[in-house]
Amino acid sequence: MSAVAAEHVRRAVAAVIDPELRRPIGELDMVRDVTVEGAVARVGIALTIVGCPAADRIGQDVRDAAASVSGVSEVTVDVGVMTPAERSALVERIRGTRRMAFTADSLTRVIAVTSGKGGVGKSTLTANLAVALAARGLAVGLIDADVHGFSIPGLLGLVGDDGRPPQPTRLDDLMLPPVAYGVKTISIGMFLPPDASPAVAWRGPMLHRTVQQFLTDVHFGDLDVLLIDMPPGTGDVAISVGQLLPHAEVLVVTTPQAAAADVAVRSGVVARQTGQSILGVIENMGALTLPDGTTLDLFGDGGGAAVAGALSSDDDDVPLLGSVPLSPALREGGDTGVPVVVGAPDDIASQTISRIAGEIVSTRRSLAGRSLPVSRA
Repeated sequence: MSAVAAEHVRRAVAAVIDPELRRPIGELDMVRDVTVEGAVARVGIALTIVGCPAADRIGQDVRDAAASVSGVSEVTVDVGVMTPAERSALVERIRGTRRMAFTADSLTRVIAVTSGKGGVGKSTLTANLAVALAARGLAVGLIDADVHGFSIPGLLGLVGDDGRPPQPTRLDDLMLPPVAYGVKTISIGMFLPPDASPAVAWRGPMLHRTVQQFLTDVHFGDLDVLLIDMPPGTGDVAISVGQLLPHAEVLVVTTPQAAAADVAVRSGVVARQTGQSILGVIENMGALTLPDGTTLDLFGDGGGAAVAGALSSDDDDVPLLGSVPLSPALREGGDTGVPVVVGAPDDIASQTISRIAGEIVSTRRSLAGRSLPVSRA
């Protein structure tokens, strides 16, 4: 009976999910010896690395899983660490045979969020869209490609007591991105040493290499959507992303102001030149609703429609997906690291962003002409 009970415990423990790899620990070969003597279960597990940040959570989940088996009233968990050979084998199994996970035949939808100029709220919209998509049950990843002006960690509350983002967990040369609000996130801000200035002053080759490593060495797992927060303008990173991900879709962000709209069109034109398609335009900082119910067009009006019209053609109609109004709650969410779609779901800006996320989900890519990752039996 002890052997039968031990097998029941093993099955229960094997189903525990590693919070970083998002897979059952049984599938990851992390479960070791399991014994049951009377009402006492003893479970051995091997963590991937020494000092694993998820160690306490995994240990507690294993303890709870074992205790859920009928007849078990006491659980002891012995925690060890994988050998280098075991860890290398795990890394290769996780990575698979493809170094670039987001190729044209991938089922992950890649969406680059661009703007012609800075200060239009592109990063704030990207962070909120990512969280809104994750809330709809999608597996979402987010790359902060704005290397010089990274802000995504702060917008998603991915900061420690020292005000710095957490570093990704490393398995050999594979990196596991931190998760916030269900969104797997990577940013250059996570790699700066604690005693370094937060400023990044890099030129083209370094920028290209950084974006390439984010796409190849970061393990996002199976994603439905990968959002990329692009730097403003049409410089090195825009060219690199166009070269590495020519199949990506592009969201163009502008404000209602004519001057901003004129510049925003350029980012869409460059995206098309690299082969990318334009998913749509989002207008940010739209009309502000005043306490008496009237509205104030602080930045003018019509910029979003103008950009959509300028980027449209007879065979490619670019839609204006929505106009996100100026909102104190949206600004406060960015300051506190609690996205408005979570912190103030009834706010008009929150509702508009959630509706745009729904529009994105409903606009699906055609699979016609693309090879699918299906093996023959």
